[in-house]
Amino acid sequence: MMAPEASELGIELRVLAESPEVCAAAVVPTSPVGDYTDLSTLREFARSVDVLTFDHEHVPTDHLRTLIRDAVAVHPGPEALLHAQDKIEMRRAVDRLGLPNPQWDAVRNPDELRTFGERTGWPVVLKTPRGGYDGKGVMLVDPEDVGSPEVADWFAKASDAGWTDGALLAEEKVEFSRELSALVARRPGGETCAWDVAESIQVDSVCDEVIVPAPEIDSQTADSAQQAALLLASELGVTGVMAAELFETPGRGPGFLVNELAMRPHNSGHWTQDGSVTSQFEQHLRAVLDLPLGSTDRLAQVTVMKNFLGGENQNLFSAYPAVMAEYPGAKIHTYGKSVRPGRKVGHINVTGPSDELTRLRQVAHGAATGIRDYRAQGQA
Repeated sequence: MMAPEASELGIELRVLAESPEVCAAAVVPTSPVGDYTDLSTLREFARSVDVLTFDHEHVPTDHLRTLIRDAVAVHPGPEALLHAQDKIEMRRAVDRLGLPNPQWDAVRNPDELRTFGERTGWPVVLKTPRGGYDGKGVMLVDPEDVGSPEVADWFAKASDAGWTDGALLAEEKVEFSRELSALVARRPGGETCAWDVAESIQVDSVCDEVIVPAPEIDSQTADSAQQAALLLASELGVTGVMAAELFETPGRGPGFLVNELAMRPHNSGHWTQDGSVTSQFEQHLRAVLDLPLGSTDRLAQVTVMKNFLGGENQNLFSAYPAVMAEYPGAKIHTYGKSVRPGRKVGHINVTGPSDELTRLRQVAHGAATGIRDYRAQGQA
């Protein structure tokens, strides 16, 4: 999704692809195949670019430090990226900056987990500090589960993998009204900007829908969330786009708690393609190249983004005529990925006036469902 923005700015993208079938290889002509965890492969690829950036957080930080010693411009740098890779380090940073965290602890064995649960209340949210996303690497633990083989396996994995302090992350189960996302960008020279705070609606631990601005959000909460995200980006030295995922907690703290960080264009920011003067993809390019940042003003009073996952329809294009005819105001974005159940394969953006939010959501849902579940006439 960054390729069209790069083309318009005259920027040449090159992608280190995991396989020839990845969707980026279809739109970026120079996409050599290689393993990003292999240092020699990464160094060879880095020699061909002016700036190295990421579409996920899993590149080993030691490799990135080596690239920096090789005089490669890496954005965001490894010291910042660590806080998106390692949830324990992220929690420590949030505490250090005086921002609102859930109660948490790094626990090394079942006894420490039980002590944490007895202090904060059950159930407890147990997380792997690295590698988890979309609900993976997250376990809800009740007192009777502490001694289970599954929990023991997780602690063994934490020790064997050499994660921070050989520990897992234990968090209180937060009572929250909804999830929010504060999307910001920062360039190496220090300039920052923020988009309006979004409501992010999750289904089965996967982002399903985003509404911008978050409906009926308290203005002080929205301002505090933006300022918290900007502070994190500045103090952690983030370069590029960063999303701060938040729990809205009316009556607790400034009205929110920090959940997780992502240092890249983020699913909760896909609405910016059609709802903002500058999309998150263009902004990320501007930021990592240390160019002046673009306006984050909204183009409409409200934007709704609706994801769609793989379903019955294996040929997404087959649904376009019917969906486009029924929902001419819907902007369709598909990713070129192979379709399989549960995989994010595209999203719909719809913009309009705030007093038509219900209708806009219906349009977004209808278009997304129409593409996912389309069946040709007469098809069994």
